[in-house]
Amino acid sequence: MKKLLIVVDFQNDFVCGALGFPDAAALDEKICQKIDEYKNDEIVYTLDTHDENYLSTQEGRLLPIPHCIKGSAGHELYGKAKEKLAGTRFFEKNTFASLELGEYLKNKRYSSIELVGLVSNICVLSNAVIARAACPETEIIVDGNLTSSSDKELHAKALDVMRGLQITVL
Repeated sequence: MKKLLIVVDFQNDFVCGALGFPDAAALDEKICQKIDEYKNDEIVYTLDTHDENYLSTQEGRLLPIPHCIKGSAGHELYGKAKEKLAGTRFFEKNTFASLELGEYLKNKRYSSIELVGLVSNICVLSNAVIARAACPETEIIVDGNLTSSSDKELHAKALDVMRGLQITVL
């Protein structure tokens, strides 16, 4: 049975753009190594995707920093991961979690589903919950060294919450 790797929102705006933070860039090489580990399995990724009306959305009102605007440099994948993920299936999402990803996963069978990427306490957590709901008998894994947040306290709390949801946190 194959394994699945989900690379969550490893985009310019979360690394070096509007919502970027120093620790994020350091993940590029490690995420690329993880992608190489999954070369005989399946890999997908998500893209946080907004349009010009972002500030008028609920998220935009609560987080009034335009980011990941479709067609902008900030929307693109970051670093070497961009090359590694070229041609890979992806899911654009206009909120934290991807229901489309959940629908995709729901009738699949994997020995495990691993998530890496950004941001641990928001989109990684949300999509790990989606994976858990779509594949309740599959081991869901989040490598705490391959995700991060600009808020270290929320990062640690998110990893704890995931453990509580029976997600394996490495």
